[in-house]
Amino acid sequence: MMEQTILIQLFMKNISIAQLNDAFRRGDPKIPGKFVMTVGIQSFPEEDIQAIIQKVQEFNTFNEDNDPYGEHDLGSFTFKGEKIFWKIDLYDPGLQFYSEDPLVLTKTVRVLTVMKTSEYLPKAPVSGSRFFCCPN
Repeated sequence: MMEQTILIQLFMKNISIAQLNDAFRRGDPKIPGKFVMTVGIQSFPEEDIQAIIQKVQEFNTFNEDNDPYGEHDLGSFTFKGEKIFWKIDLYDPGLQFYSEDPLVLTKTVRVLTVMKTSEYLPKAPVSGSRFFCCPN
């Protein structure tokens, strides 16, 4: 019984995180965060960048494969033949560590990163990599 209660609490927490992530991704100014894109995304013409941002904001194709924890914190789509990937990371206000409580807005800064999937290198830091903030 206790295990079931813990699972229900975790599920409810993940739903709440997903709601905050969705609101942030769609541009809610009440949710602290940064919207960044890689050099690869910045290389697109301005009208394409705006279309990519719109696709990120409108993304709603979440399933067990791309959202196993139900937090709506990552997604991907194809844009003009290029696979685009976005993810939301939940940091502490100093942007150094994972947020101690992602449900508390004063303890969490969301960072939404948009990149070409070819730019994603897990577990391998890229020397000199840079992120550029984009317009809302």
